[in-house]
Amino acid sequence: MRFASLGSGSEGNALLAEVPAAVPGGILTRVLVDCGFGLRELERRLARLGLAAADQIDAILVTHEHGDHVGGVFRLARARRIPVYLTDGTRRGCLQAADGCDGMLRVIDSHRPFEVGGLRVEPFPVPHDAREPVQYVLDDGRSRLGVLTDIGHPTAHLPAALSGLTALVLETNHDPGLLADSDYPPALKRRIAGRYGHLDNADSARILAGLDRTRLRRVVAAHLSRQNNRPKLAREALAEVLGWPADAVDVADQDDGLGWTDA
Repeated sequence: MRFASLGSGSEGNALLAEVPAAVPGGILTRVLVDCGFGLRELERRLARLGLAAADQIDAILVTHEHGDHVGGVFRLARARRIPVYLTDGTRRGCLQAADGCDGMLRVIDSHRPFEVGGLRVEPFPVPHDAREPVQYVLDDGRSRLGVLTDIGHPTAHLPAALSGLTALVLETNHDPGLLADSDYPPALKRRIAGRYGHLDNADSARILAGLDRTRLRRVVAAHLSRQNNRPKLAREALAEVLGWPADAVDVADQDDGLGWTDA
């Protein structure tokens, strides 16, 4: 399995994962986790990865209903007839946007794995200020990719949900000092730093420290705030736990995302 970020941050998120065919010449399985970009912008970003069009995507996995994650999902589904997997709470949070997509919606249980082509998808619930948010582990039988962004605080079930990962995309949204000194309104600062907001670098490092990292070979810092974090700070926080050089931790940014990376 390999994966790439098309962009990660408050202005739009999308992550593409690709599983090779079991036999030469067989069909790949490609899934998109979230889509916070319009169709034209999405296809521009896909072209950077060598994909000609969005109709090469087999499924869209939605984490929650916030616009930076779901803003382009239903337009893409309608345009390309792509099935959308989401919890019932997220579906209810997107009723107007999802109009006309009834035949493409696949409501999932946040605790029950399911299959998309050659990929096992394991959703798990997370604390965030949305109706029924989830994150995902993608497993092709050899590699396990964990995606953990938009979570307000570490929870006790994360080590089990993220067991045996070979790659992890982990939110490092903000540095508390930079957030406190920013010009954000007080209410927004409280929301970001609250238990249903976003992880700071130290929380992300604590989550990483609590995982079984025996097989872990790739870590990507994601969903960084442009104003309230710095790639250097995020890398250093995670690298200290891993015992890796800071530059061994990748960063998926808002504009360029992250190119194809083996899971």
